Amino acid sequence: MGLLGRLRDWLRRQDEPALSIDDPALVVVVEAFDIAEADSAALARSPQWRADELAVLRHHVRIPADQVERARELLTPDGWVLVAGDISHISRVQKLDALHCAQERSRMASLAQRLGGEALGWDALQPAR
Repeated sequence: MGLLGRLRDWLRRQDEPALSIDDPALVVVVEAFDIAEADSAALARSPQWRADELAVLRHHVRIPADQVERARELLTPDGWVLVAGDISHISRVQKLDALHCAQERSRMASLAQRLGGEALGWDALQPAR
C-alpha cells in the first residue's frame, strides 16, 4: 500500500468514534453459541448488527484458573483483553465480518483446547441505538 493509501486509512480511523470494551452503552447485537451455525449466518440473522460500525467481539471460554495468565500472555499482544471467571470473556474492538469472526472463533477454540479449557461461543456488542 502506498503513502496515499495509508494516509486515507489513517484519516478514516480518525473519523471512527472510539469504542471501549467496558462501555456501559454496549448491548449484545449478535450471538453465536451453536457450533453448527456459520458465523456468516449468525451475522445475517441479526437485525441489530451494524456492519459499518465498530463492535466489541467477545468470546466466552472456560479456562482453568492456573492457565489464565498464560492465556493473557498469548492474547494481549493482539489487543485482546481477558476477564477471568467461571466463564472468561476475551474481548477486543474491531469491525466484524464473517471471515474474521470465523478466524477468531477457531483461534479461541484452539487456545482453549491447548490450555485445557473449552470455547463456548461468541457475541458482539455495539452501542444501543
